[in-house]
Amino acid sequence: MAYEYPGAGALDYLPCRYGQSKLLFRGPKRRLDGVYCAVLGGTETYGKYVQDPYPALLEGSLGRQVVNFGYMNAGADVFLNEPTIIDACNKARLTVIQLLGAHNMSNRFYAVHPRRNDRFLRSSAMMKTIFREVDFTEFHFTRHMLLSLKRRSPEKYAVLEVELKAAWVARMRLLLQKISTPAVLLWLGDHHANGNFRDELGPEPLLLDQDIVDQIRPFARDVVHVIPSAGAAAAGTAGMTVPDLEEPVAEQMPGPRIHEEVAAALAPVMRRYL
Repeated sequence: MAYEYPGAGALDYLPCRYGQSKLLFRGPKRRLDGVYCAVLGGTETYGKYVQDPYPALLEGSLGRQVVNFGYMNAGADVFLNEPTIIDACNKARLTVIQLLGAHNMSNRFYAVHPRRNDRFLRSSAMMKTIFREVDFTEFHFTRHMLLSLKRRSPEKYAVLEVELKAAWVARMRLLLQKISTPAVLLWLGDHHANGNFRDELGPEPLLLDQDIVDQIRPFARDVVHVIPSAGAAAAGTAGMTVPDLEEPVAEQMPGPRIHEEVAAALAPVMRRYL
């Protein structure tokens, strides 16, 4: 995994582990025995190619230690399966949780890898019954599978979408119930300029809408919905540290200006609960 072992011209993410967790997070490693805030999230929170992702910017503006528990390609399952990280959140003064797409988690139709939640493992008997004509052995990633299913049969895909949204609500409620300290939800809107990289599945975070976010809202202290400005989205990879040949990947990541907007939106909300 390139983000764990940087090559020439790459940022050193100082990968580290906490306690008995098998997950590698972005460093530097922090002590978890003092006053701190925790941030759970996916690729955007990890801040690939960005020197100072929004958790680091928040630490500077709040004057409090902010521990970045962002994990590449994570879904809710990553954190639910890691008691060490849940315990760290329960010892924090405040936890920020980035709302992640509904596709990267196990459900009644398919299972994903417990740590690399974007990896499709297997389909259930129910899935095989609905999509009898599909050979699921050809799929390795959830998004590729869902896009193929929607293009093949939009009507059948609609059934699957309903299940994914229901599973997301249930999983997020469970996650929020496990975290005893105040939680603030971060809903980061599509950060791609002019809808670039968008396909028939819709914008990121995949399948999230106001209705399902409202269903988990009572379990959190606040929701911060950040829609990146046109200028920040258009800035693309400006200010990012991108190794040779990785420009196409970097173009799909939020750049420094978007991280600045996220930190600016979160900081005043977080101060209410510190």
